[in-house]
Amino acid sequence: MQETTSKLRRNILVAAAVTACLALSPLAAQAQNKKLLIGTTSSSSSHYGYFVAVSQLVNKQVAGVDTSVVETGATMDNLRRMARKQVDFALVTTNVIHHANAGTGDFAGKPENSRLLWIYSIAPQNAIVRKDADITSLDKLKGRKFNTGLKGSATEKTTDAVFVHLGIQPDVVRGSTGEIVDAVKDNRAVGYVKSGAGMKLDASSREIATFTPIRILGLTKEQQAKVEKAMPELSMVEVAADSAAGTPAYTTWGFGVGAAAAAEMEEETAYRIVKAVCEDKTVQAAAFADVAGVDIAETTLKYASSPLHPGAIRYFKERGLNVPARLVGR
Repeated sequence: MQETTSKLRRNILVAAAVTACLALSPLAAQAQNKKLLIGTTSSSSSHYGYFVAVSQLVNKQVAGVDTSVVETGATMDNLRRMARKQVDFALVTTNVIHHANAGTGDFAGKPENSRLLWIYSIAPQNAIVRKDADITSLDKLKGRKFNTGLKGSATEKTTDAVFVHLGIQPDVVRGSTGEIVDAVKDNRAVGYVKSGAGMKLDASSREIATFTPIRILGLTKEQQAKVEKAMPELSMVEVAADSAAGTPAYTTWGFGVGAAAAAEMEEETAYRIVKAVCEDKTVQAAAFADVAGVDIAETTLKYASSPLHPGAIRYFKERGLNVPARLVGR
């Protein structure tokens, strides 16, 4: 009986020792990591590739955190998934998250409690017309065949709203990007609105420019004021002259593309993720060229239109940057 009891004690001590060793092993440490899912967009998008790079960066730089990306339906889908706790942080556009937090637009009466982490790219909304259409300002689009954006897109919805506030009434032509590009080339439409690729014209706009000279219609100071007052979710984007496309500098409306997290994300976790992203100089730029040379912290504070996560605010203040009161959530 004594021998049996001794064996039992010895086995318990051995098991405890093995458990302790396993707890100290790299495999066990990995198992204890905080696992976070990142909501993105279609895997065919360059923005998906950007978040794959972010995931790799965070996994390398932020101890105790293990992230992986999930292909989703982009901003609207991501915000809903965060609300259901299916993803932890995700790609968003600043105009949509503004409505989500304010409980307006598509979120009327059902606000989402999410907070911006950072903004890495700006999407200026470019109103492009054929130069031979002799249209020199947005108000001259009245009655002209013009496309306000890819059918069903955020660009279309936003442009339609901007035109309502500015009292601009073109003869709107709806369709896919390919259909509209062909219509502009064939002079069946005078132009269209298309998101820029960062601060440059996107591929479809450059394609039109190689076929026929184009003009970009910017906002006047008066129009800027009207849009800013009526649509605070948008930003005024100043685009520099582009010698390759033959376009002068102009100002247009736009929105930022960035990452947001549920407000419940721990401040320390958000702080360390934002710090890693803002201080990286190579990983993100290798995956998404528009990030090269961009100060992500300053870009975030310039274009954010809704509250920042406390962890992001902590990092920005640590950097000595001024965080406007409007970006501090209650």
